[in-house]
This record gives sequence, C-alpha cells and structure tokens, in this order.
Amino acid sequence: MEFQKDNTFVTGRLKSMKYAFNGAVKLIKTEHSIMVQFSLGIIMTIAGFYFQISQTEWLCQTLAIGFVLSIEGLNTAVEKIADFIHPDFSRRIGFIKDIAAGAVFFAAMTAIAIGLIIYIPKFI
Repeated sequence: MEFQKDNTFVTGRLKSMKYAFNGAVKLIKTEHSIMVQFSLGIIMTIAGFYFQISQTEWLCQTLAIGFVLSIEGLNTAVEKIADFIHPDFSRRIGFIKDIAAGAVFFAAMTAIAIGLIIYIPKFI
C-alpha cells in the first residue's frame, strides 16, 4: 500500500495537524521525561493564575514551557532514531544522544531562569 500525500491546502493541513496532535499525545503518554515536563508546565500554568502574572509574564512562561516540551520531543525523536539505526551500545551514538540531551538541559535552564524571574518577586 502506497502512501498518498494530500496536496490540498485545507485537508492537507488538517491531516498534518492530526498527525502532530497524535504525536504530542504519544509523547505525553509514553515518555517519562515529557510526562514530567508536561506536569511542570501544568503546575506553572496554575501558578500563573494563582499569582495573577502579567501578560508579558504569561508570554514568557508560555514560550518557556513550549520551548522545553519541543526540545524534549526532538531529543526523544533523536534517541528513537539512534536506537533504531544502531540498537547496540555505540560511543558515537551515545555522543549524539548526549548532545541532544544537552539541548534539553539548555532549554530547561532557560525555563528555570524565566520562572525565577517571574516568581521570586511574588514571594518577596
């Protein structure tokens, strides 16, 4: 069975959104790191309502949450591809995986910095 691409603008975009949504659900349901980051995103969203953060703070917080989840998803994709291509231990594959994990680290540290900038003044 051959995959037929839908080139129409509306239905093609709707199908793409459906696949993207399904991918996001798969990430949240199957990947522990995404589960943790998604849960932290929900907690931070609740905190935003509780502390009545400003519109600018909402923008920064939302971007930080989306940034971390996106990079975490890309890291998962890199790991899955690497494991598929080379299922046995390989230092070269490990190096690639470490770099992808490093990208998640940078994203998470950025999100933590944004959270501290937003919420520390609320406690002082």
